[in-house]
Amino acid sequence: MGENCQQGLSCSPEDLRQALSIHTRKITDSCRDKDCIEDLRVYLTKGSQALLDTATGAKVRCAELLYTYIDVEPVAFDRNHYCIDVTFYYRILADATIGNARPAALYGLACFSKRAVLCGEDSRARIYTSDTRLCAPDGLTQYSTNRPTAVVEVLDPMVLSSKVREVCDCGKDGPLVQIPTGICQTFDDELVLCGEHRRLFVTLGQFSIIRLERDAQIIVPILDYSIPTKECCDSPGCGEDPCEMFSRIPFPAAQFTPNGCDRKQDCEQDCCYTTTGNL
Repeated sequence: MGENCQQGLSCSPEDLRQALSIHTRKITDSCRDKDCIEDLRVYLTKGSQALLDTATGAKVRCAELLYTYIDVEPVAFDRNHYCIDVTFYYRILADATIGNARPAALYGLACFSKRAVLCGEDSRARIYTSDTRLCAPDGLTQYSTNRPTAVVEVLDPMVLSSKVREVCDCGKDGPLVQIPTGICQTFDDELVLCGEHRRLFVTLGQFSIIRLERDAQIIVPILDYSIPTKECCDSPGCGEDPCEMFSRIPFPAAQFTPNGCDRKQDCEQDCCYTTTGNL
């Protein structure tokens, strides 16, 4: 029955077995962003900062997303909407040019914060579960909330540009950044937050999706219970019929098309890889 009802809208009422009540998360609101983060300061490690201070230049090679911190707070003037404050922590890898020697690797941390306001719907219910422990030795406390859950999906950023500036040219310093201990522990050296002579800045491009979800109980129709049809396998491709695999390869029609005398050499190079053994 499950094979006959892969398209839910085409199933007839006779195929339904019963209705089932399930507990899941309902998406109340969502948004997407394409951020161009210009001149984001990179907090280098001590060793990397010492190299940058003597380098003639540096260029960022790549950026990796380490962690995303999410905080949800209700909007004071609209109880149906919530502020989602998101802070992204990136590991930045760069190359510094020092004289005629090979480029030296630099690495450090960059942080970026943004805010989104989404509808989270209104709910006055408080949620308690059987896992709740009051003043338990393991540190668990009473769980009671009526706020939605924020979910952030984000890709590793694209490096668009980078630059090195003297500290005297950077203008007035902003507030001292607060870096969580867990983020600092991902680096094998202390991060330099102030007192440096030069600073590395990077411009990143980032794609992200932010959404709010609420627990919900809904009724869904049951067509059939999901039972796996694929057999367990301990190696890739095991148990697969080679003819079945060959049937999924598209026919190489382009290799049968005459290309003319001027492309004879290219054709021979394209086709040679299929020839094996002695002619």
